[in-house]
Amino acid sequence: MGHPPLEFSDCYCDSPDFRERLKCYEHELEKTNKFLKDVIKDGNNYSLAVQKFSQTLQSFQFDFIGDTLTDDEMNIAESFREFAGLLQDVEEGRMMLVQNACDLLIKPLEKFRKEQIGVTKDRRKKFEKESEKYYSQLDKHMNLSSKKKETQLQEADEQLDKERQTFYESSVEYVFQIQHVQDRKKFDVVEPVLAFLQSILTLNNLTVEMTQDFLPYKQELQLSLQNTRNHFESTREEMEELMKRMKKSAQICIRPGKQATMEGYLYVQEKWALGVTWLKYYCKYFKDSKLFIMVPMEQKTGTKQTTSQLTLKSCVRRKTESTDKRFCFDIETNESPVLLQAISEVNRKQWMEAMDGKEPVGFTLSLFTPLRVLELNDLGFKFVRKCINFVETKGLTQEGVYRTVGSNIQVQKLLNAFFDPKCPADVDLNSPDMDIKTITSALKFYLRSLSEPLMTYSLHGELILAAKSENLDYRLGAVHSLVYNLPERNREMLELLIKHLVSVCSHSTENLMTVSNMGVIFGPTLMRAEEETVAAMLDIKFQNIVMEILIEDYDKIFKGPPEESTPPPVPAPRVTQRKRQPITISKRPPRILPGLEPPVSERKYNQTSQMFLSHTHTHTHAHCEFYYLNLQDLEACVCECVSALINVCSLTCRPPLIVSHGVQCLTTVELMVHSLEHEN
Repeated sequence: MGHPPLEFSDCYCDSPDFRERLKCYEHELEKTNKFLKDVIKDGNNYSLAVQKFSQTLQSFQFDFIGDTLTDDEMNIAESFREFAGLLQDVEEGRMMLVQNACDLLIKPLEKFRKEQIGVTKDRRKKFEKESEKYYSQLDKHMNLSSKKKETQLQEADEQLDKERQTFYESSVEYVFQIQHVQDRKKFDVVEPVLAFLQSILTLNNLTVEMTQDFLPYKQELQLSLQNTRNHFESTREEMEELMKRMKKSAQICIRPGKQATMEGYLYVQEKWALGVTWLKYYCKYFKDSKLFIMVPMEQKTGTKQTTSQLTLKSCVRRKTESTDKRFCFDIETNESPVLLQAISEVNRKQWMEAMDGKEPVGFTLSLFTPLRVLELNDLGFKFVRKCINFVETKGLTQEGVYRTVGSNIQVQKLLNAFFDPKCPADVDLNSPDMDIKTITSALKFYLRSLSEPLMTYSLHGELILAAKSENLDYRLGAVHSLVYNLPERNREMLELLIKHLVSVCSHSTENLMTVSNMGVIFGPTLMRAEEETVAAMLDIKFQNIVMEILIEDYDKIFKGPPEESTPPPVPAPRVTQRKRQPITISKRPPRILPGLEPPVSERKYNQTSQMFLSHTHTHTHAHCEFYYLNLQDLEACVCECVSALINVCSLTCRPPLIVSHGVQCLTTVELMVHSLEHEN
């Protein structure tokens, strides 16, 4: 199992469990930092430490966030072992030293360590400083006498609120940063090693057999890295939005369900023979069972305190004049009465509301501003059909269809006009103001703004579990079955939409919109969890997998419901071996070479030519566009593509041919960049 996600809402509670989970992340970060230091140290003296470097790669383990990895993440997790095996094979016959490894390996890893891990450590220092400052202030605040002047009390309250807000913001930022680094290292650490490994193959003139083994693996791993990066980017945007919303309001909503209804720190009055003392506890209250749990945070001298579990009978606010402490309330339990002190007036109201106190104060807080809500009705179906017809008539071959975003003003104008109650559907999509980007953006906005996602909240968890299965047959069978558990109108709309996406993907050689790309776009559009949490954000990549299954197996899924006599196979438990083996370099069957072949040099040239013919227009064009859209840097895009293509040439071509192929690469890239400039 991986590390449990850190929820932004837990930053406000700051519970002991939250601190323990945070320590797991910090331990993993320190382990990664040590690993990078060792790699950098070994790399600086590579000629004497290749074997040690290989052993380091072999022993390193990727920890992950969540409970399941995608197939791409599994390939990435196994990549270092594959790298280690290949390094050992290379070093057996290798006599030359690798030169200039610094730019490929040392600098990127050092940059990641300084810029990512370094920033995280700075955030940690700030978090620990603000934590110590806030709790010190809180302890002083709790000891203020209610006899003080009202102005002094108000000033103290305001000061504490400012400290609490500062602490909360530093906690949220630290949680975001530490999870951000955990996700980034999947590709930011692996990619330099992959590039470094590529340089070893190039500089040492490896045999054709070993090169042929590595290139397919490299291409598969690059695809896995690219897919993982895409999932990371889409998830990061959602998490940033969630973090911003949580930072705007640092209060707790009372939570229904299996989790504690209310939890947080309370001070409990305890009577001694020589007087009264107040001790700090971390408390949880479960409304359904009326269970009240108190975990001591401070130990009395000479005694060992344990967790107390009480059953609540009633809750009453304590009047100010009856005690010199503020924010107090009494609870009556089956075991004994307890006098509690909350950390603020608002906090006391929340506890009393959760416990149905005698003076409940209706305190609710809306964390999020709801989007415009639309319904899945006849007008909605008419809108979707019109959009689909427009796209299939004029935009199937347009590059980046559904990925490129239209003007928000035009999108809102179209939606307001189409869904106007006075004259609904009175819109001409063929007017000069309408373009493909506006139509596709409006369609996505409509689907995202439904009162309930198209795939419904009730089936969300089951669909995610199906996508997490390692058994591909079970994935398909489970998704097939769950589609027919959807309400009839939802299934009708889903079939209409997926049929359209199949049509769009069938033109992927022209529009560059593959099934994987469509999954990234429509996964969060058609599916979402009922509660926005970090854990839900981390499941977005599995929502994308559900969309890929629906598109790839459209004919089978929507042909009819699955036969009851042939239920989908039950997936094997996680502890067993994977049903789908990861990509690998080793253990391939021996090749049977033809009896008559051209000279090795000519074979290399022919293979290279075929590779360029088959991959230049598709893979390289998509690669170029990805960097251009993310970096917004045309020069960097050209350099990246030319470098990547010349590296491939240098592996399999005779040296005199490298320059000529480099010119071909540059020409191809220039054409692609020109088309990208025109589009943008």
